[in-house]
Amino acid sequence: MSAELSLIVSDFETPEQAASYDRWFRAQVQSSMDDPRPNIPHEQVMAEMRALIESKLNKNSAG
Repeated sequence: MSAELSLIVSDFETPEQAASYDRWFRAQVQSSMDDPRPNIPHEQVMAEMRALIESKLNKNSAG
Protein backbone atom coordinates (compact mmCIF):
# COMPACT_ATOMS: atom_id res chain seq x y z
CA MET A 1 0.00 0.00 0.00
CA SER A 2 1.82 3.07 -1.21
CA ALA A 3 -0.80 5.77 -0.68
CA GLU A 4 -0.72 7.76 2.52
CA LEU A 5 -3.79 7.18 4.69
CA SER A 6 -5.99 10.02 5.83
CA LEU A 7 -7.53 9.50 9.27
CA ILE A 8 -10.60 11.28 7.95
CA VAL A 9 -11.09 8.53 5.35
CA SER A 10 -9.39 5.53 6.96
CA ASP A 11 -10.05 3.62 10.17
CA PHE A 12 -6.38 2.63 10.27
CA GLU A 13 -3.59 4.58 11.86
CA THR A 14 -0.84 3.21 9.61
CA PRO A 15 -0.51 1.70 6.14
CA GLU A 16 0.73 -1.48 7.84
CA GLN A 17 -2.53 -1.80 9.78
CA ALA A 18 -4.52 -1.27 6.59
CA ALA A 19 -2.44 -3.87 4.74
CA SER A 20 -2.81 -6.35 7.60
CA TYR A 21 -6.57 -5.91 7.63
CA ASP A 22 -6.70 -6.25 3.84
CA ARG A 23 -4.81 -9.57 4.03
CA TRP A 24 -7.10 -10.82 6.79
CA PHE A 25 -10.25 -9.75 4.94
CA ARG A 26 -9.15 -11.36 1.68
CA ALA A 27 -8.36 -14.61 3.53
CA GLN A 28 -11.83 -14.57 5.10
CA VAL A 29 -13.48 -14.06 1.72
CA GLN A 30 -11.40 -16.83 0.14
CA SER A 31 -12.23 -19.18 3.01
CA SER A 32 -15.92 -18.51 2.49
CA MET A 33 -15.63 -19.08 -1.25
CA ASP A 34 -13.79 -22.36 -0.65
CA ASP A 35 -16.36 -23.63 1.88
CA PRO A 36 -18.06 -26.71 0.39
CA ARG A 37 -21.25 -26.33 2.41
CA PRO A 38 -24.33 -25.24 0.45
CA ASN A 39 -25.13 -21.55 0.33
CA ILE A 40 -28.08 -20.21 2.32
CA PRO A 41 -30.37 -17.81 0.46
CA HIS A 42 -30.31 -14.22 1.75
CA GLU A 43 -34.08 -14.24 2.29
CA GLN A 44 -33.81 -17.31 4.55
CA VAL A 45 -31.05 -15.78 6.65
CA MET A 46 -32.96 -12.53 7.02
CA ALA A 47 -36.17 -14.35 8.01
CA GLU A 48 -34.26 -16.34 10.64
CA MET A 49 -32.61 -13.19 12.00
CA ARG A 50 -35.93 -11.31 12.14
CA ALA A 51 -37.44 -14.23 14.08
CA LEU A 52 -34.46 -14.32 16.45
CA ILE A 53 -34.64 -10.56 17.08
CA GLU A 54 -38.39 -10.74 17.61
CA SER A 55 -38.03 -13.60 20.11
CA LYS A 56 -35.36 -11.66 22.03
CA LEU A 57 -37.51 -8.52 22.08
CA ASN A 58 -40.54 -10.50 23.29
CA LYS A 59 -38.45 -12.23 25.97
CA ASN A 60 -37.08 -8.90 27.24
CA SER A 61 -40.46 -7.16 27.29
CA ALA A 62 -42.14 -10.08 29.11
CA GLY A 63 -39.76 -9.86 32.08
